[in-house]
Amino acid sequence: MSIDVFAADEQGDHPIQVGRWADLSQKVLTARGVKGETEVSLLFVDEDAIAALNEQFLGKSGPTDVLSFPIEDEPGPTGRSPDLGGSGPGSSPEEGALTLLGDVVICPAVAARNAVAHEVSLDDELALLVVHGLLHLLGMDHEDDVEAERMEALERDLLTRYYRTDYRSAGPGA
Repeated sequence: MSIDVFAADEQGDHPIQVGRWADLSQKVLTARGVKGETEVSLLFVDEDAIAALNEQFLGKSGPTDVLSFPIEDEPGPTGRSPDLGGSGPGSSPEEGALTLLGDVVICPAVAARNAVAHEVSLDDELALLVVHGLLHLLGMDHEDDVEAERMEALERDLLTRYYRTDYRSAGPGA
């Protein structure tokens, strides 16, 4: 059983160490209790690509720093269709189920501007966006003040534990 993070750098503006962010993602997902065969995609894209996704899926114009696209709330049934039976005697539908958690899409160019505004390094901003995006995949949100405070506190905790022990950022827009 494993958590697989497929990371890709699909932009050329800012060199990205995809392995570093995939490792952080695995640690965060494990810490949040993700178990079993789980897949996540972590994509670093340019401003045009994230602006198109932002428009298509959120109806907002222009580029943003991070978007999360959850794929499954719960693992679907396994086995043969149409009877959805197991793969053999003694198997259960849950056994070996693959969870496609979703995609986190990050724009390093926007992150770089945010890093300057927040007076942090680009790496600090990227780490925050990775964790922020993953928490969205896991069902967290920041629609109201209580949810936002809870999410930001968890971001700080995870970043301190798995990124840098002196991480101090209060979250996006801090």
